Amino acid sequence: MTQVESHAAGAAFRYPNFRLFVAARSLMGIGLDMQSVAVGWQIYEITRRPLDLGLAGLAQFLPGLLLFLLGGHVADRFDRRHVLLACYSSFALCSLALLTITLRGSHSVGPIYAVLVALGFVRVFNSPAGSAFIPLLVPAEVFPSAAAWSSSCLNAARIIGPVIGGVLYAVRGNPVGVYLAAAAAFTSSALLMMMIRVRGVQQMSRGTDWKTVIAGFQYVRRNKLILGTTTLDLFAVLLGGAVALLPVFAREVLNSGPRGLGLLRASPAIGSVVMALILAVLPLRRRVGAKMLCCVGGFGAATVVFGLSRNLYLSMFALFIVGASDMVSVIIRTTIVQLATPDDMRGRVSAVNMLFVGASNEFGQFESGLTAQWMGTVPAVVAGGVGTIAVVALWSWLFPSLRKVDQLTPESLAIAAELEILDV
Repeated sequence: MTQVESHAAGAAFRYPNFRLFVAARSLMGIGLDMQSVAVGWQIYEITRRPLDLGLAGLAQFLPGLLLFLLGGHVADRFDRRHVLLACYSSFALCSLALLTITLRGSHSVGPIYAVLVALGFVRVFNSPAGSAFIPLLVPAEVFPSAAAWSSSCLNAARIIGPVIGGVLYAVRGNPVGVYLAAAAAFTSSALLMMMIRVRGVQQMSRGTDWKTVIAGFQYVRRNKLILGTTTLDLFAVLLGGAVALLPVFAREVLNSGPRGLGLLRASPAIGSVVMALILAVLPLRRRVGAKMLCCVGGFGAATVVFGLSRNLYLSMFALFIVGASDMVSVIIRTTIVQLATPDDMRGRVSAVNMLFVGASNEFGQFESGLTAQWMGTVPAVVAGGVGTIAVVALWSWLFPSLRKVDQLTPESLAIAAELEILDV
């Protein structure tokens, strides 16, 4: 492939295996997000406590906290296609378990939390295997485009998922249809994975000792470029995550019901898709670090606006900006982690990255629920947004070279990772 062809906007889609994987991953995203809407509304209907929404995030985060090193080791030690096939099949079983709990008329959140723990366990293996799988499907020079399009399609699925979940819940008055549709989506993902024939040769890790397992964590700690970008995302989203409290806003602040909840859940994904499409067509070329810091700051400011809003459409717009801003950080972080890491370590390094993402998302949900229970829903969200802005200022000081990162190319990132140089 020529240099011009490799930089074409849709270059990654010339590879059939990449198309199949994007379709499988998108269906998985639809299933997870429609299911998340139903679970959140179902839990809040039962208990009416914001803290219980936070506990739902904690239930999914704890397995990742305890087993993330194992998940990365499995992604490097075994065929990633087989790992993903097993994960998608397990997601379908979890949906059927939630369906069974609902049909039995349980009014306890305990069984739901048990399934959420199982979902968290599956995600321990799904996330690192999925992230490390893409480089096997396309050449290295196409990977930035592949990462952008993969994120774009996954977030497009996350627009569809919440809307479908909210509508199905509202139409039936219960989550039965949502869980059935989620199980069907996961099953379709598994079938698509069975059709993939890997283009590249996976360089599998052969070690099995503890040193091999923790090598990914040590690599991230030594590589200051990866460490700075991932921890920025970790603390910014940890403080600024308002998604866990959307059922409270939909019911008590905006009075919009399940349909409104679906629209609110879809709004960040819409923003993410729009930004990912822009970056796929017009990739970041210069002053990458400064743009990332500005966008994370914008994430915090939009969170403050959402917390203060009493209008559904203004709230949706604020969440749109939240998603668009976050996508810049996601694409930069994903590109750095994958291109600056040797293939035989990608699973383990992706697992460390997954822990940071899980901490910012699922544990962030717990933090949001806990602070909302303590200081009130609106003050908790506003304080979180202000905290995110403070983190950006602090990281600009702690990692001054983040501001100076100029280009985002495989060559410059590889040099930065090897020489531990931040001024790419």
